Amino acid sequence: MNWQVYLKGFHSFMKLERSLSSHSSEAYLHDVEKLVQFFSLRRVDVQPKDVDLEMLQAFLKWVNELGMSAGSQARMISGIKAFYKYLLLENLVQNDPTQLLESPKLVRKLPDVLSIEEIDSIIAAVDLSLPEGQRNKALLETLYSCGLRVSELVNLKISNLFLKDGFIKVIGKGDKERLVPIGSVAAKQIGIYRKDSRGSVSVMKGFEDFLFLNRRGKSLSRVMVFMIIQKLAQKIGLKKHISPHTFRHSFATHLIEGGADLRAIQEMLGHSSITTTEIYTHLDRQFLRDTIIQFHPRS
Repeated sequence: MNWQVYLKGFHSFMKLERSLSSHSSEAYLHDVEKLVQFFSLRRVDVQPKDVDLEMLQAFLKWVNELGMSAGSQARMISGIKAFYKYLLLENLVQNDPTQLLESPKLVRKLPDVLSIEEIDSIIAAVDLSLPEGQRNKALLETLYSCGLRVSELVNLKISNLFLKDGFIKVIGKGDKERLVPIGSVAAKQIGIYRKDSRGSVSVMKGFEDFLFLNRRGKSLSRVMVFMIIQKLAQKIGLKKHISPHTFRHSFATHLIEGGADLRAIQEMLGHSSITTTEIYTHLDRQFLRDTIIQFHPRS
């Protein structure tokens, strides 16, 4: 049995048993394929059951020499670990060589954040005289109002809008659904966009339910959203290097600064672990200090 048979089974397992999205399962598959590439380049004829810790450490040394970041290496190790868990579960191997494999230590970087004034300036810079102007304004308001990932934004469906109730349904990582509150400003801009500019686009078959469309009547790409934001940042002379994810970081940070509950923010962001959400608490230490002084019985 060659590696491709194992990989095919692993891919199916990720999608069907683990219910991962196509994007996530492809990422896991790519991690293991990198390991197979390493063995191929070294002309090492080895099957998954023959792989040991020493081989995996040599592989990590190789990807490090290629210039891969610590974060990418850690993600790759996670994919290979998942692969061997699958092999053990299916009784395709007897031992897991990844058990003692250590991930590189990550330096947790605080995300870049925009001030409320900077976000207002970016959105105000949208040229509403252009055909795509109202669409861009609506998508930026939605991005900031709901703290969406860019993939969640471009896949947002009209059938998942419950604007009268103040909510939208979002399909997040692993195809997990969550309800996210949407502010009145974003809801209003979506309404204007749907009534005016979206109606003038000839929608391609299969894209009727997508909210944000390009001029060809298809859903926007993630790269397109990135470019929209980059151009607006340049237009207002913003020196920060920003992306769609910056709006998500800003959404969470501004909620923390306003005194919002961390668990509520976790739910809105769709984080599976509170640890991921806790990074935003580092952005406003004064807020944390004031909270302790106000509520701790010994303060």
